[in-house]
Amino acid sequence: MIRRRVPSSRCSVALVALVIGAGLFPNVGGAQAGAAPTDGPGKVILQAGDRVRLKVWREPDLSGEFEVADEGVVVFPKVGRIDVRRITTDSLTALLLGGYAGSLRDPSVEVTVLRRVTVQGSVRAPGLYYVDPTITVSGALAMAGGISSDGNPNRIELLRGSDNRPIRLVRESRLTDASLRSGDRLMVRERSWVGRNTGVVSAGLTAVAVVFAALIR
Repeated sequence: MIRRRVPSSRCSVALVALVIGAGLFPNVGGAQAGAAPTDGPGKVILQAGDRVRLKVWREPDLSGEFEVADEGVVVFPKVGRIDVRRITTDSLTALLLGGYAGSLRDPSVEVTVLRRVTVQGSVRAPGLYYVDPTITVSGALAMAGGISSDGNPNRIELLRGSDNRPIRLVRESRLTDASLRSGDRLMVRERSWVGRNTGVVSAGLTAVAVVFAALIR
């Protein structure tokens, strides 16, 4: 989540951002296409399928969650279209500050990127969720109600597309460590039959022990 206020030179920045918002330079994100993702909250790179959670201070009508379309464009109130492909949250924050500087006095904005993830397997409320990729695996699972009683907390995997090679995760890891993308699936595997039926196994072993003790008397 990034919050910033517009700098003193906001007029010149505003002009650039408004030109971009108007779509005159639709490939603004392309200049940074080779940028490598980092794990800082301001360095999350936007992708198609994401959502942008925007909070504009004292402007609820301008705030909300906005989809990143397949072509990588987001339409923001009063600013218009911005091509956000492969730009970071820091860059988008600067563009929005410049865009709103022309109509708002000392605008302050918060930008959070949300990835679209399906949480599956042994969780209490499986389904589709939009998650902040800077949170931990445990935080993402908590949105789905947490791991159910038959889930194995040591068998959490990230699945991507038709790839049959899951990425093993630990609960303390951040989702950025796995380069989370919108469309990924977070899977919690079920515990083994023995793990799910320890009471039955224990009772069975006790019964066997009693029978064995009786036989050797």
